[in-house]
This record gives sequence, structure tokens and C-alpha cells, in this order.
Amino acid sequence: MTTGLFEYPKSAALGRILPKSKIYEHGSPSSAVKDLFVRQVKQIVWQFKLSPETINLPPSRSVPEIQVFSVTLREGEIKRDVLRLMDQSIPFPILFELHSGDQIKAIVSYKRPSEVDGTKWVISDYFETSWFPKETPRSPLPLVLNLESLYASLLTSLMPFPIRLGEGLQDFVARMELFRSRQKELEKCESRLKKEKQFNRKVKINSELRELKREIETLTSAFPNHST
Repeated sequence: MTTGLFEYPKSAALGRILPKSKIYEHGSPSSAVKDLFVRQVKQIVWQFKLSPETINLPPSRSVPEIQVFSVTLREGEIKRDVLRLMDQSIPFPILFELHSGDQIKAIVSYKRPSEVDGTKWVISDYFETSWFPKETPRSPLPLVLNLESLYASLLTSLMPFPIRLGEGLQDFVARMELFRSRQKELEKCESRLKKEKQFNRKVKINSELRELKREIETLTSAFPNHST
């Protein structure tokens, strides 16, 4: 499995501590989310800015820049609402590197301008790696022609399955979100089956399981029309 950790160029380094007040200012969090933020996040460092000026790659409307945030956690856990607050506060795609003790992991959502309102951003589910030791070797940045392609490469490196030939990034992310949803349904279905005593209900649940497994196999295959 990929670590999702990359060797970013020194020319893109910032290393600026980002005050939580700046996030609150732009994100307007509820008191519950703000409380979570305080309890779970120790420090945010704006570590790298990947932009035309820093890495000499042309931007696009959807990816004018890419930010890399290092987030030090207090207890090794961070709720998605806290990550979403940071994403909503910063009008650029962000790759998060989470730090807990001597471990690190990468986590990212697919972030794109809304088709309805270009001033707002649509944020997908989050995709993440496992925890790795901080001294884990980093991969070189992929060789690409623009920031949009770089973002796609960074994002897909954290996905559980590869992108299909000719598949657009938005469609790929939607497929991975659907896979995750069906996987959760499958786990619930298996749990119901173990608890069920009546034969006729077991038969029905087994039928649901087979259908879910077929759908998951289709979603995770390398070819869009694969079926069993």
C-alpha cells in the first residue's frame, strides 16, 4: 500500500503555524465543532504551497494551488467535521498530513469548485492511508504537466483501488464513495445474518448479501462493465 507521503520541493516550503482563530474566522464552526477542534488538534502548520510560483506548474480553474497542512493531534484521533472545517475555510485543495506521537498518515478529500456557485467548494468523503512511522521514506512527486494533474496523482495515491483507463477524477471519486457505502451495507448485512434465527429471513438476507457482493465487485473491477 502506498504511504501517500511525498517529498515536496524546498522551493514550496512555508512552515507557517496557522492559528485556529483564522480557521474559525473563515469557517464559522458550531460550538460543538469548535470544541472538537480544540480537543483534537494541537497545532496546524501550513507546510507547503504548491503553486505556479513555487513549483513552476501551470494552474487551472479547479486547482489554482495545492496546500499541504501538517496537523499535530492531541490524542491520535480527528473527526471528519474538524477536517471539513479546515477544508471549508481554505479555498484551495488541501492534502493533510496527520501527526500523532511518532506516527504519520496522509488524508485528503476531493475538493472542487461547485458547478452551481463557483465561489463555493464541494468536498467529498475523506480518503486516508494507514499510520506509518515518521521516518518512513517519502516518494518523489509524480512528473506531471500541470497542477490539476498533480492533484489527481496525489489524490488517487490514497484511494483503495486504481482509477480506470479514461475515467474522470470526479467519476472515480464518486465510484470510491459508492464502494465505501456498499461496503458498510455489506458489513451490516453480515451482522444481521449472524443474529437472525428464522430461516426465511436468512434466505432473504443471503440474497441481499449476494447482490451487494456483485455490486462491490463491479465497483472495484478495472473495467466499468465487469459483472459476474
